Amino acid sequence: MSHAHTRPSRSTKQIDFDARMMQRALALARRGEGRVEPNPMVGCVIVARGRTIGEGYHRRFGGPHAEVEALRACQADPRGATVYVTLEPCCHCGKTPPCTEALLAAGVARVVTSMRDPNPLVAGRGVHRLRRAGVRVEIGIEAEPARALLAPYLTRTCLHRPYVIAKWAQTLDGKLATRTGDSQWISGVLSRRLVHRLRGRVDALLVGAGTVRADDPLLTAREVPRRRIATRVVLDTRLRLSPDSRVATTAGTVPTWVFTGMRQVNSAPARALTERGVVVMPARTRGGRLDLRDVLRRLAAQGVTNLLVEGGPTVLTALFAAGVVDEACVFVAPLLLGGVGAPSVPGGRGPARLAEAAAPARVCTRRCGSDIMWHLWWDHLADGAR
Repeated sequence: MSHAHTRPSRSTKQIDFDARMMQRALALARRGEGRVEPNPMVGCVIVARGRTIGEGYHRRFGGPHAEVEALRACQADPRGATVYVTLEPCCHCGKTPPCTEALLAAGVARVVTSMRDPNPLVAGRGVHRLRRAGVRVEIGIEAEPARALLAPYLTRTCLHRPYVIAKWAQTLDGKLATRTGDSQWISGVLSRRLVHRLRGRVDALLVGAGTVRADDPLLTAREVPRRRIATRVVLDTRLRLSPDSRVATTAGTVPTWVFTGMRQVNSAPARALTERGVVVMPARTRGGRLDLRDVLRRLAAQGVTNLLVEGGPTVLTALFAAGVVDEACVFVAPLLLGGVGAPSVPGGRGPARLAEAAAPARVCTRRCGSDIMWHLWWDHLADGAR
């Protein structure tokens, strides 16, 4: 006898209602952005007799999960209710008790979720636990929007690296600076404000040592309310970062990591930076440069989920060449620079054929004063990279 679970037939009205409730749960989940990582953003809606009786979302890392928040917010008894949750309920003890047990204790009858949780600690076990206890479980409602929302979490969990967001400002003809390196400021005030908001929601911000030497940036989010303090990450193969640079002198208040070649970790420059509060971390090298995939693996192991890259053309080009850019924010200013020696992204030789171009899966644009921001996404999970 087969014990396979079959999905009961549903009316068009029920399908539409389920989709609307899940869309609401996804909107709630988004509210946790920048506060719950390395956990996933999750939202939950509880419905009884066609009426919403409770809503919740995961608000902060270490805090109650979405299901518990929604149960606590219920204005009526949830016994027999339907629960819409954007990710499979957890079934293990972490910083909080299992959500499956909270749902079973509440006596809910049906759980609708967008997707299974690929975390090896869950990975279908939550669904199995609920079904074994007699709860109807349906999977796949609004799966694509959920997958887009959860892309950072899925990337770290499945690809074992952070979700990489590349950001740069360029002129209409694709130049990041003049032939002499002058780049402040290509983008306008509104574009720079948007960048500070982006910095205020990511786990870490990465640049190359060349950018630090050239611009001596602070690399913090300013004029952003309730901001997250991103860890600053500098790639410095030969450890030439000055202990008097602004990122080094402020390392006591803003976490600062420098990745360098293995041989540099115990050197005198490393000790000078360590005295400032900088964490000097080893990484493999390849062809005289840091192995970016090794750096990304180490960042993921440290819990970095969202990584904003503001490096110069060398770092950005290397990331595109490695095929690890998941999202890009490109601010295009109405300027024409020209100049054969002026840098652009991606650099290098470039592909021989248009078919080999790094075409994004999704694109949208936004006005930022006189600038246009191109927002691009690549779906490496769908490319079979896992």
